[in-house]
Amino acid sequence: MRLNTHALLALLAGFLWMESAMAIEEPHYDVLISQAPFELRHYAPSLIAQTVVDGDMDAASNKGFRLIADFIFGNNLATRSEQAAKIAMTAPVTVEPQSTKIAMTAPVTVEPQSGDTHVASANQWRIHFVMPSQYTLANIPKPNNSAVTLHEVPRKYFVVHRYSGFNTMARVQEKTNEALAWAKQQSLKVVGTPQLSRYDPPWTLPMFRRNEILVEVAAP
Repeated sequence: MRLNTHALLALLAGFLWMESAMAIEEPHYDVLISQAPFELRHYAPSLIAQTVVDGDMDAASNKGFRLIADFIFGNNLATRSEQAAKIAMTAPVTVEPQSTKIAMTAPVTVEPQSGDTHVASANQWRIHFVMPSQYTLANIPKPNNSAVTLHEVPRKYFVVHRYSGFNTMARVQEKTNEALAWAKQQSLKVVGTPQLSRYDPPWTLPMFRRNEILVEVAAP
């Protein structure tokens, strides 16, 4: 079942309107170091749905979000049946810059590498949602759109910088630089490209927004 844009946005709006009354599942992690607004987190293995799109950060985020929302709202084929299935929404929505080299050689980055920390220069982005924890590759509905793919992510360590407000390219770069500086202060080795995670619907007031910059680091 393929939803048109209006139906998709209506479903999404309805889901987010009920957000305060329903628990939205988030990725599982342990906090190893906490020095607000920074944390070192150890994330559990997860299953993600992702897509890679071109453009600036805002345009890519919107396009990527629509593609994956289309998948979780029913443009899929459930396992062991010929029916579509609705998948519960999770938070956050994560956007990560992808260089041409990374996209060509390692679309799913498992080999430690420094990556490009200058997000303003990126023109290709990986957008992903973490799938609800009851799913595995064996039982999750499969995307009908080949632009959306499913991947298992192993345990990882991330430096996380949490902040509120809007996200301009300059502000994302500023917060990224602060996260990298804190990682260096903690003698942690950066091994991944910075990611931006956003948790809130677009009408959330700036002071209540939850944004996080995540930078993958080697095991401490």
